[in-house]
Amino acid sequence: DVLYLNPIFVSPSNHKYDISDYDNVDPHFGKIVIDEGSCLANGDISNKNASKYICRTTREENLKASNELFAKLVDEVHKRGMKIILDGVFNHCGSFNKWLDRELIYDNQSGYPKGAYVSKESPYVSYFHFNDQNAWPYNNTYEGWWGHDTLPKLNFEGSEKLYNNILEIGKKWVKAPYNIDGWRLDVAADLGHSNEYNHKFWKDFRKAVKSENKEAIILAEHYGNPEGWLRGDQWDTIMNYDAFMEPVTWFLTGMEKHSDEYREDLLCNSEAFIGAMRNHMRYLRMSSKYISMNQLSNHDHSRFLTRTNRKVGRVSYRDSHEAEENVNIAVMREAVAIQMTWPGAPTLYYGDEAGVCGYTDPDSRRTYPWGKENHALIDFHKKIIALHKENKILYDGSLEFIHNGYGTLAYGRFNEDTSIVVVLNNTELDRTVILPVWKLGVNRVETTKGELLCKSSVLGYTFNKEEITVDNGNIKINVPCFGFKIIKIENK
Repeated sequence: DVLYLNPIFVSPSNHKYDISDYDNVDPHFGKIVIDEGSCLANGDISNKNASKYICRTTREENLKASNELFAKLVDEVHKRGMKIILDGVFNHCGSFNKWLDRELIYDNQSGYPKGAYVSKESPYVSYFHFNDQNAWPYNNTYEGWWGHDTLPKLNFEGSEKLYNNILEIGKKWVKAPYNIDGWRLDVAADLGHSNEYNHKFWKDFRKAVKSENKEAIILAEHYGNPEGWLRGDQWDTIMNYDAFMEPVTWFLTGMEKHSDEYREDLLCNSEAFIGAMRNHMRYLRMSSKYISMNQLSNHDHSRFLTRTNRKVGRVSYRDSHEAEENVNIAVMREAVAIQMTWPGAPTLYYGDEAGVCGYTDPDSRRTYPWGKENHALIDFHKKIIALHKENKILYDGSLEFIHNGYGTLAYGRFNEDTSIVVVLNNTELDRTVILPVWKLGVNRVETTKGELLCKSSVLGYTFNKEEITVDNGNIKINVPCFGFKIIKIENK
């Protein structure tokens, strides 16, 4: 339904959170019309001599062609009934950025003023906070985000011009000819130097973006309590770490989301899962909860499939191949079953559906495994996504926990007419449980019938429908080890 792209603007890195030019799509993603110059010679570490890179990323012909190609992409996405969201990295930029130009990429290029690093007379000096006002030319004393000099922090409090410039960028991409459908905001709570100022900026950002496209979503990366930003005047919703990714990961794998820690006390601990969900979901208004970005993996954390091996590690001290060892596909399917039936917007990180593994960033950013996909896992994703789309109760139904034990969990999504029941068994033994579905509004006076929509175990999965007996508002059901079942019941 929606494509969320990590940053696509001009940047020298593969991750592109160090943006050089917010006004233009990187020609390496777009279209290189003019390709002159040469790469750096061996031993040359001065990027001002990277004439091929400079030509590709500063020439108007390349930038214009790349923006036009992106506009065409958005148009094609919309023709297919889909939407597209871009990554807005507004807390910091990159040291290559044309406003700073520490690498002298834009220095002496036609149409580009001097960068703030180069000259105190630069029109962009106020965009950054310099600790030493006497260090020009080539002033290295600018503030970096968390001290990283490759990620200069933008100085909103000190520059009204910067403030308005970023608001215009927010508007530019949601209106014609680009017409994107919203922004995902990187480290949104870090912008500025105070909580008060942060809220002021996001209120103005919302007004600016919605003035051009009132339907555009504003979705923020955030850890912790987001209540202060979700009052209808700043963000629409968040990337849902606290009320989705973390509880699901701890319950099913016992692993921390970076694969930095294993906790046996949280593995299969359904009480901890329910407690965490209830605690963190209460900070989300209903309007935010039902559109929150529910991910199992993303570019900042280890791949969920890797977490199923319960092996602590990072590529800084482990071989990347260890991220692929002893993974449990059945547990991965359990996680996807929760993802596709939980309140919120299920969001797939590319490659998860094909079995990609990886420790945390940068290992989690492996390329898609063309020709080496896990086709069974892709098929499972296609079918359970179809199940999600076919049952609108999973979009806006209420949520109720109806059973839990060690490694077992059952909950319902329901309204007055219909219930979807999800029951999981994350242990190594088959379990038989009794599900009091009467708590979801199912008739508890007489025997009725339900329909098994999907089941999974270590042996595989099936979406073949089966009849399920509901006896006086209860279902007695066997759930296989590392498995789940999804049942649909008409309440009346």
